[in-house]
Amino acid sequence: MTNHWSLETGGSPTQAERLGERIGIGGVVSRADTAADAAISFEAVSKWFRRKDLLVHALSRVSLDVRQSEFVSLIGPSGCGKSTMLRLAGGLLEPDRGSVAVNSQSPAEARRQKRYGFVPQHPALLPWRTVRRNVSLLSDVNRRQDNPGMSTDDQLAMLDDIGLTPFLDSLPRELSGGLQQRVSIARAFALGAPVLLMDEPFSALDEITRADMRYLLLHLWGQIGSTVLFVTHSIPEAVVLSDRVAVLGSRPGRITQVIDVSLPRPRHAEVEDSDDYHRVLGEVRAALRQGWSS
Repeated sequence: MTNHWSLETGGSPTQAERLGERIGIGGVVSRADTAADAAISFEAVSKWFRRKDLLVHALSRVSLDVRQSEFVSLIGPSGCGKSTMLRLAGGLLEPDRGSVAVNSQSPAEARRQKRYGFVPQHPALLPWRTVRRNVSLLSDVNRRQDNPGMSTDDQLAMLDDIGLTPFLDSLPRELSGGLQQRVSIARAFALGAPVLLMDEPFSALDEITRADMRYLLLHLWGQIGSTVLFVTHSIPEAVVLSDRVAVLGSRPGRITQVIDVSLPRPRHAEVEDSDDYHRVLGEVRAALRQGWSS
């Protein structure tokens, strides 16, 4: 994590530059190329759940490496195991077969060391705490010498940067849904965790607010450089945000294709008018259709 919140980029490589040599353009990077550099690694993971008298096969031999500072989206039909993968990465579930590692540790150990930030579908703000105190909550609770998170000054600078300064002393009930989700995302970044797990954080927002939130998220991520595993049902959202999109087929969930998104960074709304954007959009849509029918 950077020591000071700043929009200046001089003197150190940008997030896109740090990723450039590793991601490349064209073709899916093999696991052999990425395993040593993986922030999150799924190796032949299978998972079952018991529902009353039924055994539901949720995931089947899923393998995926998410590299350091990479943004990877999981997309697929409902019930294909996207959120299950997120919970496995976060140490909330154990695989029945295969293995999951986070920075070469077990997810449970990474969770004990507070190496995660999590952004759920709904903001989950504490109703009695103001905006500034909700953002500082995780840092206040999880004080560690090896991962102290953002300083108070850096948190306030970040909140100012994303337009929340006028609402610092507001309670969640006084905020719109979009502003509440801004607070939720800022809270995750303020923890300073190297890995962010995001489970459809914009699904409850209207389309205009949702589109704005994508670029706000990219702005914050570009400054911090965390590794992000992001679940979505939106093809445009996956393409705008991601370095790669992992497409899952219908249950039992398995990764049918991983698509490189070679759009230049930093990305702004104008990228959605480009031919390359529409090309990748078509690739992801075709992969979803193929995964649904396979």
